[in-house]
Amino acid sequence: MFVVRSSNSLHILRSATRIVLQVRHSSIFTVRNPPKHAPREVPTPLVLCSASHWDLGTRNNIPQSFASMLAEEGHTCIEVDFGPPGESEKCSSSQNLLDRLSEELKVNLRLSGSPFPPVIFARGFAALIAQTYISSHPAQGLFLISPPLSNASLFPSVLPTPLGEFDYELKFPVAVMARPEEMEQLRKYSRLGQNELVDLIEHDNLEGRDAFMRIEQWLDELGI
Repeated sequence: MFVVRSSNSLHILRSATRIVLQVRHSSIFTVRNPPKHAPREVPTPLVLCSASHWDLGTRNNIPQSFASMLAEEGHTCIEVDFGPPGESEKCSSSQNLLDRLSEELKVNLRLSGSPFPPVIFARGFAALIAQTYISSHPAQGLFLISPPLSNASLFPSVLPTPLGEFDYELKFPVAVMARPEEMEQLRKYSRLGQNELVDLIEHDNLEGRDAFMRIEQWLDELGI
């Protein structure tokens, strides 16, 4: 396992032999590789996204135990906890903010060294970053935990400017897991909650062993 803490500003300078990275946001990037005693080594990486800066005061981080248990099963797990913009950076709009965070996710995935499109897990505000990313980049699956009902619901309390709703096509498996009371609202107001192609998973405890087993089951159904 290795951890990278990123800060300052992001520029990517390419030459024949190197890529120089300076990252705009304060984030924590962790890679957990399968241990030697794992029963297999899965080529598809799993990315677990959280955004503790925006979800401050809530339990919207994906439990680290999930990454540990998935690694034990042979998965390479990439954990990204997105931080706030740097002091010298000013995001002109919500779209600009999410585009830059999505670019940071792209950089982190490149650092992981895996050539395969990932399965992305995201909870809370990080669900917006994940959906921004998959709107322009390949993925083998998307699993959202307690995502916001809509982008409109986050302005102005969380987002600095109004943000249009996502309109990407569901060309890969998508699942949403939420508590029953949350799922009731998602079915009424969320685009994903109303789409018959999305797997909707209700569970009272989103941090426990049973929730982890539902994630394992979903990955098995994907053949991952």
